[in-house]
Amino acid sequence: MKIKVLLTSFDIWKPEHKYNSSDDLLGVISVQELTDYSLSFIRKLPVDSVVAPEIVISQIEKFQPDIIVCCGMAEKREIMTIESQANSGEEVMNTSVDLSKLVVGLDKTEISNDAGKFVCEDLYYSVLKYLDEGGLKSKCIFVHVPILTAVNRDLIVADFLKLLSKISG
Repeated sequence: MKIKVLLTSFDIWKPEHKYNSSDDLLGVISVQELTDYSLSFIRKLPVDSVVAPEIVISQIEKFQPDIIVCCGMAEKREIMTIESQANSGEEVMNTSVDLSKLVVGLDKTEISNDAGKFVCEDLYYSVLKYLDEGGLKSKCIFVHVPILTAVNRDLIVADFLKLLSKISG
């Protein structure tokens, strides 16, 4: 049976942006032949702290994924980061995924404890809270993707594919 994976990315949000690296990454992933997975994509989510979580939670209800990987752009980071937690005010939601095991063997990826205090963190918090309150067993992580360049693109894609394999194992 194929592992059901929901992958999300955001649209651009600043006038000077021509693209969003999280969506660029999912564009590359969408054309890979990943026969072990049934992939569902929500690409170019609106950069809106209310609307984006509503769209993703609606899709979680329909698709019932085993794994949820939400992605956002981190233009000031040099490597891909997996967020350990998301905050809303004083409340903190942690991923149930053992990130220390997940990052072993990944060349351009590390763990972050700062999801950014923006729509990325709002989405991650909302999804983690939804899964927790519903007693759902879906694994969920949030990945911040650096700007993809000719130098790092293949390494980031390779790490993301390894990450998918490891989280589903």
